[in-house]
Parts: sequence; structure tokens; C-alpha cells
Amino acid sequence: MVDRPTEELRPPWILGRKGLGDVTRDICDVFEREPTALWWAAFTVSSSMLLAGTLAVCYEIATGIGTWGLNKTVGWAFDITNFVFWIGIGHAGTLISAILFLFRQRWRTSVNRAAEAMTLFAVMCAGLFPLIHMGRPWLFYWIVPYPNTRGSLWVNFRSPLLWDFFAISTYFLISLTFWYVGLVPDLATARDRASGFKRKVFGFFSLGWNGSTRTWVHYESLYTLLAALATPLVLSVHTIVSFDFATALVPGWHTTIFPPYFVCGAVFSGFAMVLTLMLIARKVVHLEDYFTHRHVGAMCKIVIVTGSCVGLAYLTEFFTAAYSDNPYEQFVFLNRAMGPYAWAYWTMITCNVISPQLFWFKRVRENLVLVFLISLVINVGMWFERFVIIVSSLHRDFLPSSWVMYYPSSIEIVTLIGSFGLFFTAFLIFCRFLPMIAMAEVKGVVSEGRRHSQARPAAAPAEDLDLDVAEARA
Repeated sequence: MVDRPTEELRPPWILGRKGLGDVTRDICDVFEREPTALWWAAFTVSSSMLLAGTLAVCYEIATGIGTWGLNKTVGWAFDITNFVFWIGIGHAGTLISAILFLFRQRWRTSVNRAAEAMTLFAVMCAGLFPLIHMGRPWLFYWIVPYPNTRGSLWVNFRSPLLWDFFAISTYFLISLTFWYVGLVPDLATARDRASGFKRKVFGFFSLGWNGSTRTWVHYESLYTLLAALATPLVLSVHTIVSFDFATALVPGWHTTIFPPYFVCGAVFSGFAMVLTLMLIARKVVHLEDYFTHRHVGAMCKIVIVTGSCVGLAYLTEFFTAAYSDNPYEQFVFLNRAMGPYAWAYWTMITCNVISPQLFWFKRVRENLVLVFLISLVINVGMWFERFVIIVSSLHRDFLPSSWVMYYPSSIEIVTLIGSFGLFFTAFLIFCRFLPMIAMAEVKGVVSEGRRHSQARPAAAPAEDLDLDVAEARA
């Protein structure tokens, strides 16, 4: 059979001819060679966004929260919208790494490392906004319950905002540990290929890895244990974030559907962001053989499921409001659909409910340009979802005399841009200095695929190769 020049025309068993050394070379070359002009261009743009956001935050801290567009009715707006959005983005990493690992889904091996790194960077972006919202972020340590000399000044353990602190800090620490432990075998590989100062750095962080059977046994036990610990966090963290709203009495917030609704939305937006990043990295650093059409198809199917769950949650909210016969609750949802912020609501519906349904068509899933565009649209829609939940529920409350419109200030908009700058800058630095694909896991699946193929009769046609094995060899 003749090799075709593009992956779309090449059957998976031809990609499977790569050896273990080829895997190491392909992945290590990404961070061992000099950065490309495209990488420098992306880094310049993202770092400029980060600088602009930093200046905006410094100005806000020096001047006060009054630089934002908040008012006495809309006390939460862009800052908490961004906070919930970034927490949601960080959920896909743990889902891909932990849950799919426990279910032995082989296709995760090409995307889990980048997804885990994305989780860390997204949580870092999210954690900044509650600190900025405090107005006096240098006093952030007051939220930590520790013996102090301030008399009876203790944190309020009944406050959902305090639950956020514990949930997010725990999520970040477990995710960081899980990411680092999975990175250790690859750091040892990079150590053996490096020289000079890089060899010392990789040697320090690889913790003396020697690749022995004993080492691998202990490593796999620890990795499985961390995966089991991280799995409940996928459900608990965004559930606790939803309590910021669900435990309030504000119509549109006071609902029991928020915990599962927020979790599905977090996974939905997280997978869309992983698709966005990996499709870019696939072309920029030439990883077409490792992030294939089957990976894209599997992730698109998860997006369909979670997007359908989000759409069901939207319908359930309207049904609950109508069935409850509560005039305040009914008004909030009618106001969302037909009020002054209706444009934001219908943007959310179009992006989150309608656009993911295109993934039902195989031709759409196989068109990487369309997948990329739809993933961008989903991320826009999920940001608007948080904006609609917060602003449209607050700007018209119980008292018509308090009704007011909210308009974001330029400082808020630049701060949002700066958070994206922080996220993409951190991700580009990660791609530049560390392996973005788990070499050890890919090699393990490749070896398993070869054992399966060698066990088959020699006359067996290539088309009969098991799909998982054939793709694993890719």
C-alpha cells in the first residue's frame, strides 16, 4: 500500500509503523529545538494581553473597585463571571486525566498532559478574580482560618465563598500533584537526552527515576490513587462554586438544579477549550500523528453529551419557573429571554445549544476547521452563560425602584483580556519547555498495540485491526 501525504488519507496502521524512538524524538523535538517564528508571534500577542491586564488590575487596586461598572444592584458582574468561567475551563483536564484513566480510555494519552496543564493555568486565572474583587487583595490571608491576634475575628464557615477557597485550593493542589507525577517519567527521558544545565534541572525534577520494574510498580500505584482522589473533585468543585448562587434568595439563583448544571457546563466548556488548544498545537508543532481525527471525534461526542445536558438544564429552569407559580421566578426568566439583556441570552442559546448539535454529523466532526470554529463559539457561549446568570438575575430584583442597567467599564474588559493573556502565555511557556504529550503513556499503548497485532494470524487483513490498538499505535 502506498503512503499518502496527509493523515486524512493514511490508514491508522501506516501511522503505527512509528517506533518507540520515533515517539521520543517527535515529542522531545517540540521543546528541544529553537522556538519557531509562529511561537514567538503568539507569545508576543499573549504577553501583551497579559501586560495590559496587569496594568488594568494595578490601576484598579490603586484607585478602587469604583473603576468597574458595578452599582448597588449589580454587585457581581465581570469579575465573578470570569471566575466561574475559568473554573469551568479547568475541569476538562481532571476529567480527561483521572476519570478516563480509571475507565482505561486509551485515546486520552495524546491529550491528557496538555489538558492537565490547562487545568492549572485556568485555576490560576480563576483564583485572581475573587482576590481582585476583595478590593484589598493584600489582606487575602484573612480568609484562612488560623490562630490570630485579632480577637474574635474568624472566618464565616457558613459562607459559600469560604467553601470556594477550600474547594479551589484543594483542586489546584491535587491537580498540580497529579500533573507532576505523570510528568516524572518524561522528565527522566528529557534528562537522558539533555546536557549541561538542562540536564541538571531535568535530573532534579525527575526524582532519580531509573525506569526499573519496582519504580514503575510504585509509580502506577501512586498515579491510580491520585486519579481516584481527583475524580470526586470534578463533581465537588463546581458544585461548591454553584452554591455561591444556589444558597442565595435571588430569583434565578435559588434553585437546586445548579450543582449538576454547573458541572455539565464546566466539562462542556473545558472540552471545548482543550479542542481549541490541541487543534492549534496539532498544526503549529506538527503533532498530527498523535492528535488524530479519532481523538477529535471522541472529544466531539463528549461535547454533544454535555452540551445536550446543558440544553436540558436551560429547559428545566424555564419549566420549574412556570410550574412553581412564583411570579418573581417567572419574571426573571421572561426578563432573560425578552428583557434588555435578551441579546446575551440568545447568544448563549445559539452557542451552547444549537452549535454543538452540528457534531452529530460525521462530516462536521472530520472537518477540523469547523471543529475549531465550533469550539471557539462554545467558549464564547459559556462565558455568556455565566454573564446571563449573574447580571440578568441581579439588575432587576424585587424592588422596581432598584432596577438598573449594568455596563462594563474599559478596566473590566481589559482585565478579562489580561486573564486570557495569562492563560495563553503560561500555556506557550509550558509547550516550550516541557513535553506536552505523555511519552511514557503513548509508548505503553504502542507496545500493547504491537503485542495485539503480533498475536493475530499473519494472513489477517490490516482492516481487521482493532480500532483502539490501531489508533494507539498512531
